[in-house]
Amino acid sequence: MRSSASALNRVVLGITGGIAAYKAAELTRLLVKEGIAVDVVMTPAATQFIAPMSLQALSGRPVLTDLWASGAANAMGHIDLSRGADAIVVAPASADFIAKLANGHADDLLSTLCLARNCPLLVAPTMNVQMWNNPATQRNMAQLKADGIGVLGPASGSQACGEVGDGRMIEPEEILAALVAWAQPKLLLGKRVLVTAGPTFEAIDPVRGITNLSSGKMGYALAQACVEAGAKVTLVSGPTSLPAPAGARRIDAKSAADMAAAVDAAVDRADIFIAVAAVADYAPVRSHASKLKKGAALLKLELKPTVDILARVAGRRKPPFCVGFAAETDHVRGNAEEKRIRKKVPLLIANRAQDAIGADESEVTLLDDAGAHPLAKMGKLTLARRLVAEIARRLPKR
Repeated sequence: MRSSASALNRVVLGITGGIAAYKAAELTRLLVKEGIAVDVVMTPAATQFIAPMSLQALSGRPVLTDLWASGAANAMGHIDLSRGADAIVVAPASADFIAKLANGHADDLLSTLCLARNCPLLVAPTMNVQMWNNPATQRNMAQLKADGIGVLGPASGSQACGEVGDGRMIEPEEILAALVAWAQPKLLLGKRVLVTAGPTFEAIDPVRGITNLSSGKMGYALAQACVEAGAKVTLVSGPTSLPAPAGARRIDAKSAADMAAAVDAAVDRADIFIAVAAVADYAPVRSHASKLKKGAALLKLELKPTVDILARVAGRRKPPFCVGFAAETDHVRGNAEEKRIRKKVPLLIANRAQDAIGADESEVTLLDDAGAHPLAKMGKLTLARRLVAEIARRLPKR
Protein backbone atom coordinates (compact mmCIF):
# COMPACT_ATOMS: atom_id res chain seq x y z
CA MET A 1 0.00 0.00 0.00
CA ARG A 2 1.55 3.29 -1.16
CA SER A 3 2.01 5.90 1.56
CA SER A 4 4.83 8.33 2.21
CA ALA A 5 7.07 6.77 -0.44
CA SER A 6 4.92 7.96 -3.34
CA ALA A 7 7.95 9.51 -5.04
CA LEU A 8 9.41 6.02 -5.54
CA ASN A 9 8.08 3.41 -7.94
CA ARG A 10 10.90 0.91 -8.46
CA VAL A 11 14.31 0.35 -6.91
CA VAL A 12 17.08 -2.12 -7.58
CA LEU A 13 18.28 -3.59 -4.29
CA GLY A 14 21.87 -4.82 -4.44
CA ILE A 15 23.10 -7.24 -1.78
CA THR A 16 26.78 -7.98 -1.22
CA GLY A 17 28.57 -10.50 0.99
CA GLY A 18 28.38 -9.71 4.69
CA ILE A 19 26.62 -10.88 7.80
CA ALA A 20 24.20 -7.93 7.48
CA ALA A 21 22.86 -9.51 4.27
CA TYR A 22 20.14 -11.14 6.35
CA LYS A 23 18.68 -7.67 7.00
CA ALA A 24 18.06 -7.28 3.27
CA ALA A 25 15.05 -9.57 3.65
CA GLU A 26 13.37 -7.14 6.03
CA LEU A 27 14.35 -4.18 3.84
CA THR A 28 12.77 -5.91 0.84
CA ARG A 29 9.59 -6.54 2.82
CA LEU A 30 9.39 -2.91 3.93
CA LEU A 31 9.95 -1.57 0.42
CA VAL A 32 7.25 -3.81 -1.01
CA LYS A 33 4.89 -2.81 1.81
CA GLU A 34 5.38 0.82 0.74
CA GLY A 35 4.24 -0.08 -2.78
CA ILE A 36 7.73 0.01 -4.28
CA ALA A 37 8.68 -2.63 -6.84
CA VAL A 38 12.00 -4.26 -5.89
CA ASP A 39 14.43 -5.98 -8.25
CA VAL A 40 17.02 -7.83 -6.17
CA VAL A 41 20.55 -8.37 -7.47
CA MET A 42 22.98 -10.41 -5.37
CA THR A 43 26.72 -10.93 -5.61
CA PRO A 44 27.93 -14.54 -5.43
CA ALA A 45 29.24 -13.86 -1.91
CA ALA A 46 25.83 -12.59 -0.80
CA THR A 47 24.25 -15.95 -1.63
CA GLN A 48 26.45 -17.52 1.05
CA PHE A 49 24.64 -15.47 3.70
CA ILE A 50 21.01 -15.53 2.48
CA ALA A 51 19.24 -17.66 -0.10
CA PRO A 52 18.03 -15.94 -3.27
CA MET A 53 14.72 -17.80 -2.97
CA SER A 54 13.95 -15.90 0.26
CA LEU A 55 14.35 -12.56 -1.50
CA GLN A 56 12.34 -13.78 -4.49
CA ALA A 57 9.46 -14.79 -2.23
CA LEU A 58 9.50 -11.39 -0.51
CA SER A 59 9.89 -9.26 -3.64
CA GLY A 60 7.65 -11.34 -5.89
CA ARG A 61 10.21 -10.92 -8.68
CA PRO A 62 13.13 -13.01 -9.95
CA VAL A 63 16.39 -12.54 -8.05
CA LEU A 64 19.42 -12.11 -10.29
CA THR A 65 22.91 -13.31 -9.36
CA ASP A 66 24.71 -14.10 -12.62
CA LEU A 67 26.12 -11.59 -15.08
CA TRP A 68 25.73 -14.15 -17.87
CA ALA A 69 22.13 -15.06 -17.05
CA SER A 70 20.62 -11.72 -16.11
CA GLY A 71 17.20 -12.36 -17.59
CA ALA A 72 17.17 -9.70 -20.31
CA ALA A 73 16.04 -10.80 -23.74
CA ASN A 74 18.94 -8.96 -25.37
CA ALA A 75 21.53 -10.29 -22.88
CA MET A 76 22.05 -6.76 -21.63
CA GLY A 77 20.60 -7.16 -18.15
CA HIS A 78 23.48 -5.25 -16.62
CA ILE A 79 22.19 -2.22 -18.53
CA ASP A 80 18.46 -2.87 -18.74
CA LEU A 81 17.93 -3.36 -14.99
CA SER A 82 18.62 0.27 -14.11
CA ARG A 83 16.43 1.66 -16.88
CA GLY A 84 13.23 2.92 -15.32
CA ALA A 85 14.48 2.45 -11.75
CA ASP A 86 14.32 5.41 -9.41
CA ALA A 87 17.51 4.31 -7.66
CA ILE A 88 19.93 1.47 -7.01
CA VAL A 89 20.40 0.82 -3.29
CA VAL A 90 23.23 -1.47 -2.22
CA ALA A 91 22.53 -2.73 1.30
CA PRO A 92 24.71 -4.12 2.66
CA ALA A 93 27.69 -2.68 0.79
CA SER A 94 30.88 -4.50 1.79
CA ALA A 95 34.36 -2.96 1.88
CA ASP A 96 35.26 -4.96 -1.23
CA PHE A 97 32.25 -3.73 -3.17
CA ILE A 98 32.87 -0.13 -2.11
CA ALA A 99 36.43 -0.49 -3.44
CA LYS A 100 35.01 -1.71 -6.75
CA LEU A 101 32.69 1.26 -7.02
CA ALA A 102 35.42 3.74 -6.15
CA ASN A 103 37.73 2.37 -8.83
CA GLY A 104 35.22 1.52 -11.55
CA HIS A 105 35.63 -2.25 -11.45
CA ALA A 106 32.90 -4.37 -12.99
CA ASP A 107 33.40 -8.12 -12.63
CA ASP A 108 29.94 -9.34 -11.58
CA LEU A 109 26.33 -8.42 -12.32
CA LEU A 110 25.89 -5.91 -9.49
CA SER A 111 29.13 -3.99 -10.01
CA THR A 112 28.54 -3.94 -13.80
CA LEU A 113 24.98 -2.73 -13.24
CA CYS A 114 26.20 0.09 -10.98
CA LEU A 115 28.79 1.19 -13.54
CA ALA A 116 26.26 1.15 -16.39
CA ARG A 117 23.41 2.79 -14.49
CA ASN A 118 21.46 5.86 -15.54
CA CYS A 119 19.84 6.42 -12.13
CA PRO A 120 21.13 7.51 -8.69
CA LEU A 121 23.10 5.06 -6.53
CA LEU A 122 23.04 4.83 -2.73
CA VAL A 123 25.07 2.49 -0.52
CA ALA A 124 24.68 1.33 3.08
CA PRO A 125 28.17 0.27 4.23
CA THR A 126 28.75 -2.68 6.52
CA MET A 127 32.09 -3.99 7.76
CA ASN A 128 34.37 -4.55 10.73
CA VAL A 129 35.36 -1.37 12.56
CA GLN A 130 39.03 -1.78 11.62
CA MET A 131 38.10 -2.19 7.95
CA TRP A 132 35.91 0.91 8.15
CA ASN A 133 38.70 2.99 9.72
CA ASN A 134 41.34 1.73 7.31
CA PRO A 135 42.74 4.63 5.23
CA ALA A 136 41.99 2.74 2.01
CA THR A 137 38.29 2.43 2.92
CA GLN A 138 38.11 6.07 3.92
CA ARG A 139 39.69 7.10 0.61
CA ASN A 140 37.17 4.95 -1.23
CA MET A 141 34.27 6.46 0.72
CA ALA A 142 35.52 9.97 -0.07
CA GLN A 143 35.66 9.02 -3.75
CA LEU A 144 32.10 7.67 -3.68
CA LYS A 145 30.82 10.90 -2.18
CA ALA A 146 32.79 12.94 -4.70
CA ASP A 147 31.18 10.86 -7.46
CA GLY A 148 27.72 11.76 -6.17
CA ILE A 149 26.92 8.38 -4.64
CA GLY A 150 24.68 8.64 -1.57
CA VAL A 151 25.93 7.07 1.65
CA LEU A 152 23.48 5.76 4.27
CA GLY A 153 25.27 5.21 7.58
CA PRO A 154 27.11 3.33 8.89
CA ALA A 155 25.99 3.04 12.50
CA SER A 156 28.14 2.38 15.54
CA GLY A 157 27.71 -0.52 17.96
CA SER A 158 28.42 -4.17 18.65
CA GLN A 159 29.52 -6.16 15.62
CA ALA A 160 29.27 -9.82 14.69
CA CYS A 161 33.04 -10.18 15.12
CA GLY A 162 32.73 -9.15 18.76
CA GLU A 163 34.26 -5.71 18.35
CA VAL A 164 32.48 -2.42 18.92
CA GLY A 165 32.57 0.69 16.76
CA ASP A 166 31.59 2.18 13.41
CA GLY A 167 30.72 -0.11 10.53
CA ARG A 168 27.30 -1.58 11.35
CA MET A 169 24.73 -1.31 8.60
CA ILE A 170 21.89 0.95 9.68
CA GLU A 171 18.60 -0.82 10.30
CA PRO A 172 16.17 -1.56 7.42
CA GLU A 173 13.63 0.92 8.82
CA GLU A 174 16.31 3.63 8.79
CA ILE A 175 17.31 2.79 5.23
CA LEU A 176 13.69 3.01 4.08
CA ALA A 177 13.20 6.33 5.88
CA ALA A 178 16.43 7.73 4.41
CA LEU A 179 15.46 6.55 0.93
CA VAL A 180 12.01 8.11 1.14
CA ALA A 181 13.53 11.35 2.45
CA TRP A 182 16.12 11.38 -0.33
CA ALA A 183 13.38 10.97 -2.93
CA GLN A 184 11.38 14.01 -1.83
CA PRO A 185 11.20 16.85 -4.38
CA LYS A 186 13.72 19.59 -3.65
CA LEU A 187 11.08 22.32 -3.57
CA LEU A 188 13.02 24.54 -1.16
CA LEU A 189 16.49 24.05 -2.59
CA GLY A 190 18.71 26.94 -1.57
CA LYS A 191 16.13 28.43 0.82
CA ARG A 192 16.91 29.20 4.46
CA VAL A 193 14.13 28.17 6.81
CA LEU A 194 13.69 29.08 10.48
CA VAL A 195 11.32 26.81 12.44
CA THR A 196 10.15 27.04 16.05
CA ALA A 197 8.85 23.92 17.78
CA GLY A 198 7.74 22.50 21.11
CA PRO A 199 6.46 24.19 24.27
CA THR A 200 8.05 26.91 26.36
CA PHE A 201 8.53 26.79 30.12
CA GLU A 202 7.98 29.93 32.19
CA ALA A 203 9.57 29.47 35.61
CA ILE A 204 7.65 30.23 38.80
CA ASP A 205 10.51 29.02 40.96
CA PRO A 206 13.44 26.60 40.40
CA VAL A 207 11.14 23.55 40.23
CA ARG A 208 7.78 24.83 38.96
CA GLY A 209 6.59 26.65 35.91
CA ILE A 210 3.87 27.37 33.36
CA THR A 211 4.01 25.21 30.25
CA ASN A 212 1.70 23.23 27.95
CA LEU A 213 1.25 19.78 26.43
CA SER A 214 2.95 20.41 23.08
CA SER A 215 5.17 17.46 22.12
CA GLY A 216 7.07 19.28 19.38
CA LYS A 217 6.26 16.52 16.86
CA MET A 218 4.74 18.81 14.23
CA GLY A 219 7.55 21.33 14.36
CA TYR A 220 10.21 18.64 14.18
CA ALA A 221 8.41 16.97 11.28
CA LEU A 222 8.34 20.27 9.42
CA ALA A 223 12.03 20.83 10.09
CA GLN A 224 12.75 17.38 8.66
CA ALA A 225 10.52 17.94 5.64
CA CYS A 226 12.26 21.25 4.92
CA VAL A 227 15.67 19.55 5.09
CA GLU A 228 14.40 16.86 2.72
CA ALA A 229 13.20 19.60 0.37
CA GLY A 230 16.73 20.98 0.12
CA ALA A 231 16.48 23.88 2.58
CA LYS A 232 19.06 24.97 5.11
CA VAL A 233 17.09 24.66 8.35
CA THR A 234 17.51 26.25 11.78
CA LEU A 235 15.25 24.73 14.44
CA VAL A 236 14.59 26.74 17.61
CA SER A 237 13.17 24.22 20.05
CA GLY A 238 11.52 24.45 23.40
CA PRO A 239 11.96 21.62 25.95
CA THR A 240 11.33 18.27 24.23
CA SER A 241 12.91 14.84 24.14
CA LEU A 242 12.78 14.56 20.35
CA PRO A 243 16.05 14.16 18.42
CA ALA A 244 16.82 16.97 16.00
CA PRO A 245 16.35 16.00 12.34
CA ALA A 246 19.62 15.15 10.59
CA GLY A 247 20.83 18.16 8.66
CA ALA A 248 19.01 20.76 10.79
CA ARG A 249 20.80 23.15 13.14
CA ARG A 250 19.08 23.05 16.53
CA ILE A 251 19.02 25.89 19.05
CA ASP A 252 17.51 25.10 22.46
CA ALA A 253 15.28 27.72 24.07
CA LYS A 254 13.51 27.21 27.38
CA SER A 255 11.25 30.24 27.88
CA ALA A 256 9.32 32.46 25.51
CA ALA A 257 11.94 35.16 26.02
CA ASP A 258 14.70 32.68 25.18
CA MET A 259 12.87 31.62 22.02
CA ALA A 260 12.25 35.21 20.98
CA ALA A 261 15.93 36.04 21.42
CA ALA A 262 16.99 33.00 19.38
CA VAL A 263 14.55 33.88 16.60
CA ASP A 264 15.69 37.52 16.58
CA ALA A 265 19.29 36.36 16.19
CA ALA A 266 18.52 34.07 13.25
CA VAL A 267 15.63 35.66 11.36
CA ASP A 268 17.69 38.09 9.28
CA ARG A 269 19.10 35.13 7.37
CA ALA A 270 15.76 33.38 6.86
CA ASP A 271 13.71 33.24 3.67
CA ILE A 272 10.88 31.39 5.42
CA PHE A 273 9.75 31.50 9.06
CA ILE A 274 7.48 28.70 10.31
CA ALA A 275 6.16 29.33 13.81
CA VAL A 276 4.96 25.96 15.08
CA ALA A 277 6.00 26.32 18.74
CA ALA A 278 3.30 26.54 21.38
CA VAL A 279 4.72 29.64 23.03
CA ALA A 280 3.24 30.48 26.42
CA ASP A 281 0.99 33.55 26.24
CA TYR A 282 1.81 34.56 29.81
CA ALA A 283 4.78 34.31 32.16
CA PRO A 284 5.12 35.07 35.88
CA VAL A 285 6.04 38.67 36.60
CA ARG A 286 8.44 37.37 39.20
CA SER A 287 10.40 34.11 39.16
CA HIS A 288 11.34 33.15 42.71
CA ALA A 289 14.95 32.21 43.39
CA SER A 290 13.97 29.57 45.95
CA LYS A 291 11.26 26.93 45.96
CA LEU A 292 7.93 28.29 47.19
CA LYS A 293 6.75 26.39 50.25
CA LYS A 294 3.24 25.02 50.37
CA GLY A 295 0.93 26.65 52.88
CA ALA A 296 -2.76 26.89 53.77
CA ALA A 297 -3.20 30.30 52.19
CA LEU A 298 -4.07 30.81 48.52
CA LEU A 299 -1.10 31.41 46.24
CA LYS A 300 -1.53 34.29 43.83
CA LEU A 301 0.59 34.57 40.69
CA GLU A 302 0.86 37.80 38.76
CA LEU A 303 1.27 37.10 35.06
CA LYS A 304 2.46 39.29 32.20
CA PRO A 305 2.03 38.75 28.45
CA THR A 306 4.99 37.22 26.64
CA VAL A 307 6.35 38.57 23.36
CA ASP A 308 4.34 37.57 20.28
CA ILE A 309 7.16 36.07 18.20
CA LEU A 310 5.15 35.46 15.03
CA ALA A 311 3.61 38.95 15.00
CA ARG A 312 7.01 40.53 15.62
CA VAL A 313 8.62 38.67 12.72
CA ALA A 314 5.67 39.26 10.37
CA GLY A 315 5.74 42.95 11.26
CA ARG A 316 9.35 43.47 10.20
CA ARG A 317 10.05 45.92 7.39
CA LYS A 318 11.19 43.06 5.14
CA PRO A 319 9.83 39.90 6.76
CA PRO A 320 10.52 36.37 5.56
CA PHE A 321 7.56 34.42 4.23
CA CYS A 322 5.72 33.71 7.48
CA VAL A 323 3.71 30.60 8.30
CA GLY A 324 1.81 30.37 11.57
CA PHE A 325 -0.04 27.65 13.47
CA ALA A 326 -3.17 28.03 15.54
CA ALA A 327 -4.30 25.28 17.91
CA GLU A 328 -7.82 26.22 18.96
CA THR A 329 -10.36 24.43 21.17
CA ASP A 330 -13.49 26.24 19.90
CA HIS A 331 -14.55 28.00 16.69
CA VAL A 332 -11.28 26.80 15.16
CA ARG A 333 -11.55 28.35 11.72
CA GLY A 334 -12.93 31.70 12.87
CA ASN A 335 -10.43 32.19 15.68
CA ALA A 336 -7.55 31.12 13.48
CA GLU A 337 -8.54 33.45 10.62
CA GLU A 338 -8.80 36.36 13.06
CA LYS A 339 -5.29 35.53 14.25
CA ARG A 340 -3.96 35.34 10.68
CA ILE A 341 -5.37 38.75 9.74
CA ARG A 342 -4.32 40.41 12.99
CA LYS A 343 -0.75 39.17 12.69
CA LYS A 344 -0.57 39.76 8.92
CA VAL A 345 0.49 36.21 8.15
CA PRO A 346 0.11 35.00 4.53
CA LEU A 347 -0.44 31.36 5.53
CA LEU A 348 -1.79 29.94 8.77
CA ILE A 349 -2.44 26.28 9.63
CA ALA A 350 -5.35 25.73 12.00
CA ASN A 351 -6.23 22.61 13.94
CA ARG A 352 -8.26 21.47 16.92
CA ALA A 353 -5.96 21.42 19.93
CA GLN A 354 -7.67 18.48 21.63
CA ASP A 355 -7.04 16.27 18.58
CA ALA A 356 -3.54 17.42 17.61
CA ILE A 357 -1.43 17.94 20.72
CA GLY A 358 0.78 14.92 21.34
CA ALA A 359 -0.85 12.88 18.56
CA ASP A 360 0.99 11.24 15.68
CA GLU A 361 -1.65 12.36 13.17
CA SER A 362 -3.26 15.70 12.54
CA GLU A 363 -6.13 17.16 10.55
CA VAL A 364 -5.61 20.79 9.59
CA THR A 365 -7.10 23.63 7.59
CA LEU A 366 -4.89 26.02 5.62
CA LEU A 367 -5.98 29.66 5.72
CA ASP A 368 -4.74 32.28 3.29
CA ASP A 369 -6.10 35.25 1.34
CA ALA A 370 -7.92 32.86 -1.01
CA GLY A 371 -9.91 31.25 1.81
CA ALA A 372 -9.87 27.98 3.75
CA HIS A 373 -8.33 24.76 2.43
CA PRO A 374 -8.99 21.70 4.64
CA LEU A 375 -6.67 18.69 4.53
CA ALA A 376 -7.60 15.17 5.58
CA LYS A 377 -6.07 13.59 8.68
CA MET A 378 -2.62 12.14 8.05
CA GLY A 379 0.63 11.34 9.83
CA LYS A 380 2.58 14.41 10.89
CA LEU A 381 5.60 13.75 8.67
CA THR A 382 3.34 13.13 5.67
CA LEU A 383 1.48 16.32 6.56
CA ALA A 384 4.75 18.21 6.92
CA ARG A 385 5.78 17.18 3.42
CA ARG A 386 2.40 18.31 2.10
CA LEU A 387 2.78 21.65 3.89
CA VAL A 388 6.24 22.14 2.39
CA ALA A 389 4.66 21.78 -1.05
CA GLU A 390 1.96 24.29 -0.09
CA ILE A 391 4.55 26.74 1.21
CA ALA A 392 6.72 26.38 -1.89
CA ARG A 393 3.70 27.05 -4.11
CA ARG A 394 2.92 30.29 -2.25
CA LEU A 395 6.44 31.71 -2.07
CA PRO A 396 6.74 35.05 -3.82
CA LYS A 397 8.48 34.77 -7.18
CA ARG A 398 11.74 36.66 -7.25
